[in-house]
Amino acid sequence: MKDAFGAPQSLLVLGGASEIGLATARRLIARRTRRVHLAGRPSPALDAAAAELSGLGADVHVTAFDALDPGSHEEVLGKVFAEGDIDMVLLAFGVLGDQARDEQEPLSAVRVASTNYTGAVSSSLVCGAALQRQGHGSLVVLSSVAGERARRENFIYGSSKAGLDAFTQGLGDALHPCGVHVMAVRPGFVRGRMTAHLPPAPFATTPEAVAEAIEGGLRRRSEVIWVPGRLRPVMAALRHLPRPLFRHLTAAR
Repeated sequence: MKDAFGAPQSLLVLGGASEIGLATARRLIARRTRRVHLAGRPSPALDAAAAELSGLGADVHVTAFDALDPGSHEEVLGKVFAEGDIDMVLLAFGVLGDQARDEQEPLSAVRVASTNYTGAVSSSLVCGAALQRQGHGSLVVLSSVAGERARRENFIYGSSKAGLDAFTQGLGDALHPCGVHVMAVRPGFVRGRMTAHLPPAPFATTPEAVAEAIEGGLRRRSEVIWVPGRLRPVMAALRHLPRPLFRHLTAAR
């Protein structure tokens, strides 16, 4: 159960080696989180993440989890919840893809969509049902401002995040009467491993800033947060730009 201050005492990170996931785990461990489950593909990065969080004082469990294998999600995640209630689930996995390559190789585009949308839908439904049975908990889903309006330069990734964002809002409405809190996180360009090869973008942020915003959103029980917050009015304006003007502005980036 969350403590008297609303901080989760147990955390499940889907995408256990994610930079945002780890930044959030570090921040929560520094508060009151004591049990952490890292779910992801077995790798040295996942092992290193577990070792780091253990060193911070958390009881860390590592679970082999593959977003691209939805047939295994009920069994794999069911075992995690069977070990004890989970106060917070953070869905932090996703891939950016390579737009130019993915346009030429449809199977690569499908992999992006399957990871970011299909895998996320499957695991969110499994975790949502488990949280519903508990009668409490938060499901935090990493969406993206890229899902607000598809741009020429990343419409495959953006469309997958648009679908995930809509799904998350609907799931939040479905679980609200059960006492389960669902929050969509819409970061802008996050500086990290996934974007290291890309030029900086306006309103760029960091995994640590996203983690701080997630913690604040949990306290407020927000349903949607933007990181940084000033992206909200910017994206509202871009969403309503006439398409020819929008196409002209985004073609230059």
